Amino acid sequence: MVDLHGKVVLVTGASRGIGAAAARAFARAGASVGLMARDQGAVEDLARQLGGIALAGDVARPADMDRAVAGLRDRWGRLDVLVNNAGLIGPIAGIASADADEWGRAIDVNLKGVFHGMRAALPVMRAQGGGTVLTVGSGAAHAPQEGWSAYCAGKAGAWMLTRALDLEARGDGIRAISLSPGTVATDMQAAIRDSGINPVSRLDWSAHVPPEWPARALVWLCGPEGDAFLGAELSLRDEGIRRRIGLVA
Repeated sequence: MVDLHGKVVLVTGASRGIGAAAARAFARAGASVGLMARDQGAVEDLARQLGGIALAGDVARPADMDRAVAGLRDRWGRLDVLVNNAGLIGPIAGIASADADEWGRAIDVNLKGVFHGMRAALPVMRAQGGGTVLTVGSGAAHAPQEGWSAYCAGKAGAWMLTRALDLEARGDGIRAISLSPGTVATDMQAAIRDSGINPVSRLDWSAHVPPEWPARALVWLCGPEGDAFLGAELSLRDEGIRRRIGLVA
């Protein structure tokens, strides 16, 4: 297991699903963890269990991201890992019928939220000599799905942000990596199923991996084996990658 004792991690969208599982996984690896969610109460119990900090904030608001990073720096003096996990699947609708405000909100979270996180973390990481920025990506960044125009566009943009960050900041010790987890058994996947739109909604529930798998992959990427994926994307659909991480198919 990767040893993260003495390291500080910020996980966005930490109230459930991949985010909550990631917070647990990083804490088990020894890290001090900040759990960020729009509703601070939604993460307070888990933060107490993990000895971490519950942080209220919306990734779509740059000031909220700045405040979250500052809160961890003030508490623990550093920030070693940022996990850009917060995301929205809606609106699940065709382009012609999608609500414009809801579509824009998805871009604010899935794309601009990643930018705000990177921008807030960079000065702290650069000042301490390095850090890791992990962004939860998606196969939707590379292949369109009916009814997911906002999600696909946002994830495609976030993938390009990972590449841009690697280009700009690898020389400063910043490790930028994207993780494409495949389909995961979370509330988001339940909403996809209930929509009945596109083939993903019709997958059997047993086809989805548990959120603990991407959580373990995120921790693994913080170790030396993650260096092979700098500026790139790791896909948990790859059986070889699953074996390397120690995930059971």
